[in-house]
Amino acid sequence: MVTTPLPLKVTWQKLPDDYVLPDDPVDNINQPPLAAALTDSLAQADRLPATALTPTNYAICATLDGKLAVKAPDWAYVPHLSVPRAEVVRSYTPQLQGDLPVVVMEFLSDTDGAEYSVKPTYPPGKWFFYEQVLCVPTYALFNLADDVLEVYRLSQGGRYQLQTPNAEGRYWLPEMALFLGVWVGSRDNREGGWLRWWDESGNLLLWSVEAAAQERQRLLKNASELLKNASGLNV
Repeated sequence: MVTTPLPLKVTWQKLPDDYVLPDDPVDNINQPPLAAALTDSLAQADRLPATALTPTNYAICATLDGKLAVKAPDWAYVPHLSVPRAEVVRSYTPQLQGDLPVVVMEFLSDTDGAEYSVKPTYPPGKWFFYEQVLCVPTYALFNLADDVLEVYRLSQGGRYQLQTPNAEGRYWLPEMALFLGVWVGSRDNREGGWLRWWDESGNLLLWSVEAAAQERQRLLKNASELLKNASGLNV
C-alpha cells in the first residue's frame, strides 16, 4: 500500500549566526553578469524600490519540520524588506524579514537537472522548494547552452505550468509589470543571449551603459546643432 506523505510544516526562523553556508563557486562564469544585468536595467529604469532585494546565488531560508532548508537561486526578486538591509547580509528568511520572492531564476549550465527536482523529502529539491514551500509565482529557467528560456507560473492548483511566450518570444510577469525575454548581443565582454526586460508597451529597459551612451549621443547632437546655428549667425 502506497501512503501519501504528510505535508511539511513550514516555519520561518532566522538563520543562526554560526550556521555554515555552502561556499561552492558558481557553476558558470556567465552567471554573475547575467544576474547583474537583470538588476542593472531595473535600477536604470527606476523600477527597483529602495526596499527591494535582488539576490544572486544567495541563501533563501525556510524551516521544514524543524529542519533548516536553504536554496540559493541564481537571481530572485523580493519586492519589500521589512528589516534593515544589514540584517540580511548573509541570508534571507521570507515572512520573517520581508516578502516572499515573486520571481526566481536559475541559469542552467550543467546536466544534473537539480533545477527540476520535485523531491519532497528533506532536503527538498529546488523545484519543490520554490513551488510548494516559497510558492514563488514565477520560476524561470534559462539554458545557457542554447539561449532557451522556460517560464513557469504557479497555477490556482499550486503547481507550476509552462507558459507560452507572445509573438516576440517574451513572457509577461504580472508581479514585475514587465515582459521577460532573450536578447542576443554583447555586454561585459560576453557575446550571446541575455535575459532582459521590456515594458508593457514593448520598450526595452536599457542597461546603464546603454543609457549613458544614448545620453552622450544626445549631447553630441545638441552640441553639433548649436555649432551649426552659431556658424550660420556669423556668416
